[in-house]
Amino acid sequence: MMTTRKEPLLRIAKRDSIAAPKAYTIRIAAVLLALAVSGLFIFAVTRLDPVKVFEAMFNGAFGTNRRSWVTIRDAMMLLCIGVGLAPAFKMRFWNIGAEGQILVGAIVTAGLMRALGGDLSTPLLLVVMACLSLLVGALWGVIPATFKALWNTNETLFTLMMNYVAIQLTSYAVALWENPVGSNTVGVINQQTKDGWFPAVFGQVYGLNVLIVAALAIGMYLYLKYSKQGYEISVVGDSVNTARYAGINVKKVTIRTMAISGAICGLAGFIAVAGASHSISAATAGGRGFTAIIVAWLSKFNSFVMVLISFLLVFLEKGSVQIASQFNLNDYASSIITGIILFFILGSEFFINYRLILRTGKEA
Repeated sequence: MMTTRKEPLLRIAKRDSIAAPKAYTIRIAAVLLALAVSGLFIFAVTRLDPVKVFEAMFNGAFGTNRRSWVTIRDAMMLLCIGVGLAPAFKMRFWNIGAEGQILVGAIVTAGLMRALGGDLSTPLLLVVMACLSLLVGALWGVIPATFKALWNTNETLFTLMMNYVAIQLTSYAVALWENPVGSNTVGVINQQTKDGWFPAVFGQVYGLNVLIVAALAIGMYLYLKYSKQGYEISVVGDSVNTARYAGINVKKVTIRTMAISGAICGLAGFIAVAGASHSISAATAGGRGFTAIIVAWLSKFNSFVMVLISFLLVFLEKGSVQIASQFNLNDYASSIITGIILFFILGSEFFINYRLILRTGKEA
């Protein structure tokens, strides 16, 4: 007796490709839907006007000139780390160690500011700090890459564990440099002389932050899209076996790419200390090494798209703080709103990469 196999009501199939306009339409629809659901949540829980809450979020991020520049500063920091992670993730090397790479760059920067401030001119000191932060960040990235290339270790665990090593090194540096003694903080380094601080550019304190990170973003876009090394990264990421068949030295590409990734994250530590806080602590990275993973992944490693995503995430962070204080909401409510928006944005990627096929043959 023959049995007929019934077709499922709904099937999920991976898309071969999707037109860019359709992909962006899906993302925009996801953002609008997220705002609608967030509005319903706000009204259901607080009985507040959702429009006023969204206005407060905007004011929290861009309400004053100072707030706008702080938002720009933080978005540039997040973008810098995302740019650093992009080549490693495109190669399918899961660099979860950006936090540690940021911290070692920050340690070197803070140490040089303390040791050489006053002995070197600020422009020369900035060049020295930038170069050494790039170097130590690259070294911090090369260590797990070498173990992966030679002995096929798990890069996710290796880079994650190196974060904790960097945190302990930072704690040691803070204890060594604490000012005043017994405060367990370094304080603001060279507060009187401002030796090693970023100078104002175009009249803006954080103008140099923007210029450096913008140059990195443009450079990374060109590197990944048009250079031979960028092509090798793409091939290794698609298939290691194909890369070997094509004559690509996978070990060399792995180590080189992680050196670049770690170097840029180390430079982010330099920017964080010399261009923003002028101090150092175990919280200097502030979890941004993990947040930047979302930036790199959602952008599909396109550094220009990373700009938008970085600003969106920082906007949500600043906005949630503002509505928590302005409307006397607890942090959980504001975090839920942020979570709803991120959920829909991340969920939109599913519909970009997959299609739903109904039993009738219609696709969604």
